[in-house]
Amino acid sequence: MSAERAFLDTNIVVYAFDETAPEKRRRAQQLLRGSTWCCSWQVIQEFSHVARHRFATPLSPVDLGDYVDLVLWPRCRVLPSPNLLRTALTLHEATQCSFYDSLIVCGAIASGAKLLYTEDLQHDRVIEGVRIVNPFR
Repeated sequence: MSAERAFLDTNIVVYAFDETAPEKRRRAQQLLRGSTWCCSWQVIQEFSHVARHRFATPLSPVDLGDYVDLVLWPRCRVLPSPNLLRTALTLHEATQCSFYDSLIVCGAIASGAKLLYTEDLQHDRVIEGVRIVNPFR
């Protein structure tokens, strides 16, 4: 990963646990080992839901809490706010991205990241100075 600050979408964190997709898992773990990434409260919430309800073997509340405390929370740079919501609504209208994807993009913008790692948006698209990168291409 480059020295630029990167914002990780939820799917990157989820793939770090996905034993059914070994290449995506390896790449996601590589990104998580990097030192310059960050995330938002939205990413923590979405990951927590998936980890508890969609993993083949769900994380226990204790294990999930430990992972959030040790890995995700220290990298959380964006909390919910009325301004974030309004900006996401504006971005959603302007870009036709889904509302939740617009919140992710706004989180990346608010965090000061230059890169947004996700597989959910158009690779190499730049929105408000943030370049979207699909790390699995």
